[in-house]
Parts: sequence; structure tokens; C-alpha cells
Amino acid sequence: DGGDGGRGGDVIIEADENLNTLLDYRYRPSYKAENGQPGARALKSGRDGQDVILRVPVGTFVKNLETDEVVADLDTHGLQVIAAAGGRGGKGNNHFKSPTNQAPRKATPGKPGIYLRLGLELKLLADVGLVGYPNAGKSTLLARVTAARPKIADYPFTTLIPNLGIVRLRDFKSLVMADIPGIIEGASEGKGLGLQFLRHIQRTAALLFLIDGFSDDIEETYTNLHRELDKYDSDLVNRAIVKVINKTDIIDPKRLASLKKKFPDYLFISAVTGEGLPALLERLERDLVGRLK
Repeated sequence: DGGDGGRGGDVIIEADENLNTLLDYRYRPSYKAENGQPGARALKSGRDGQDVILRVPVGTFVKNLETDEVVADLDTHGLQVIAAAGGRGGKGNNHFKSPTNQAPRKATPGKPGIYLRLGLELKLLADVGLVGYPNAGKSTLLARVTAARPKIADYPFTTLIPNLGIVRLRDFKSLVMADIPGIIEGASEGKGLGLQFLRHIQRTAALLFLIDGFSDDIEETYTNLHRELDKYDSDLVNRAIVKVINKTDIIDPKRLASLKKKFPDYLFISAVTGEGLPALLERLERDLVGRLK
């Protein structure tokens, strides 16, 4: 009269909008759900094993490292995927009773659960992605318009990880801005910080091209940045684009007047002093109507 064994727990991955990084999984890379419990006498089935729920930021890709297959794209809060299903409990001896054998010494073993090697990859979810060469002033701009505090210094590639900040707008609206590490020519082929960070731009609604006002050729700088994004993912250049020239506070007034005349479709700002930022935020709000919270 032995009962059936309980099934093993599942390993479940769930998107959580309150999380921002995958750092927890770097320091603890292995997880196992609880085994099902054995059945008992009097047809008592064993208890099922408890599931393990791994919470990850919204925007996490789950990949099978053996096949390189994408298991899930967790792009919505609360979305779950069973990454590794628990095993099936075995059948107790009660299933093998017969008129001539009321106490069979036979049972079937359970089916083991699944073991997988999975990789987690986070693509940021942001309304606006800051695009520009190293030292264009992206981190300074992010710090000026949000409460984010990225590392800022006067040398290339100060930003080694994408930084996120929330920009507060009128009528209690807000947008999320992402400072993507500086792009260089050849980034779409992996040069510089290249492919490691270009993927984050794929999950932005608008792109803000920030160009150093001291650049030798403003239009060529924009064209090169545009080309790198187009080569990486041609869909990127079809979204809302805002072109901005930075560092107006230290540009010679005559040169600044000349630039404004030559590039009427650009906005001019100083991320240091805040000059031009109200107009920039109004433009972003206008371009992102319907998406803003």
C-alpha cells in the first residue's frame, strides 16, 4: 500500500522590475530545486519538492549555453519561464497489486529532473540611449538631468558599464535615460567596448547623439556614429533621433554662432552649466509622447 513519490521542484526564472543587475548570479552560479519526497504507507504520496524562483531584471535573455538557443526573453515584469523542470515521482507498489499478489515488492523509480547550463544576459530597457564618442560628455549629461552618479573623468572609456538614470519631467512624467559606454569606429565589429554594450541600445525608444562641440567635423562624427549603429542593427536608426552638440560653455562665441547657423537641426547644450537642457528635455518629451509614465 505504498504511495507514489512526489515530483521534483522546478527551477523558475522570473522578471522583476525592482532589480537592475545580475550580480547576484556571478557570486552564486548554481541552483537546485528540492527533490520530491518518497511515498509512504497507507497510499500516502510523497510531498512535491519546492520550486526555486530566480528573480532577474526585466530585459534579461536566458540562453542555453550548450545549444546557444534563446530559452526566454523576459521583457515584462512578472513573466516567468521554467528553466529546468523537476523530475517525476516514482509509482508506489500499490499500482502493481494483483488478485494473487496483494503486497508486491515492486515500484518504479522516478524520472530525474533536467540539468542545464544557462547564461543570463541583460539588455537595458530605457526610453533614451545616449550615443557618442568617448569624452563627448554623456556621463556628465546623465548626472546633470538625473540622480545617477556615473564615474566622470577626462579620459576615454571612463564609463565601463551602462548607467541608468530617471529624468523627471512636467506633470509627474519621467523617462529612463541610459548612458552607453563610448562608441568608436569599428564598434559594430567588436572594437573598443563594441558588441558588449551595443546590445543595450536595442532596447531604447529614442537615441540622443551627443557630439563634442570641439569635434573637427561635426557632421562626419554624426555620420560615423550613425553608420556603426546601422551596421550593428539597421532597425536602430529608424527610431526617434535627437542630435545634440555639447560644451557650449567653453566654445568660442564666434565658433558657436557659426555652428548654430550651419547645423540648425541640432540642439546646443552645456551638460556642465545646464544651458539648453530645458529645450532638450522638451524635445525628448515630445518625441516620446505615449511611452512616458
